[in-house]
Amino acid sequence: MRKQNKLIVGLLFLTVVALASCTEKQSMTSGDNSSDHYSTQSSAEELVETTLSKVDQPSSSKEEETMHYEAGALLQAVAAGDLEKVQLIIGDSDYQIDEVNDKEETPLLIAVHNNQIEIAEKLMAAGADINQQDEIQDSPYLYAGAQGRTEILKYMLENEEPNQAVVNRFGGNALIPAAEKGHLENVKLLLADGRSAINHQNNYGYTALIEAVGLRDGSEVYQQIVAELLKYGADKNLRDNYGKTAADYAFALGYTQILDLLREE
Repeated sequence: MRKQNKLIVGLLFLTVVALASCTEKQSMTSGDNSSDHYSTQSSAEELVETTLSKVDQPSSSKEEETMHYEAGALLQAVAAGDLEKVQLIIGDSDYQIDEVNDKEETPLLIAVHNNQIEIAEKLMAAGADINQQDEIQDSPYLYAGAQGRTEILKYMLENEEPNQAVVNRFGGNALIPAAEKGHLENVKLLLADGRSAINHQNNYGYTALIEAVGLRDGSEVYQQIVAELLKYGADKNLRDNYGKTAADYAFALGYTQILDLLREE
């Protein structure tokens, strides 16, 4: 295309020169003064320069042209960890950013699975839904909380709106599995944010406090999680579907340090 443009300009230049030459001869024959000759030459040069600038300048339609991608391209790019491709695809305003695979997983959920922090942030900035659930009721937000994706969770809490009515397959919120799995930093983030109900009970009646005690090993990280939950006002008197409190589990399992925390006024 550029070679063709140069050929056009070359032909135009020869045409202008020829016209200028004819004009010069006419001027000499008619006895016109030299100023007319220079004026004609100047006009010819200006015409060539103007044409060159227009030909070399890319057309606006070319600049505005957007590549369109087939469905599934974003899922593949995220699975491959291809940030550059992800950015190109989400630049297509018509692309369905929350498309799903055969497990109902969105590109954002896959990025959270893989802890692809930058890709996840790019997707969220482009409007990806943090609350859309897959076939086992995981959402990007719930999974980030449950599985220790701390940087992604932090970005979500600062920039997105988690839907607290959306719960996991056990009826739990983001805080319960974060506490049960020992993700102390996630627990701290969620408690400081305050939108995840601290005393929410899942299908078994478990709260974050009960799970951190009754379903785990009483080690130091769980002692710290219990202390954080109590600091933010977790109700230690709540009972699960089996009629037990967190203290009941601590006593039965011999977790003396946790039991001491639970008995403090």
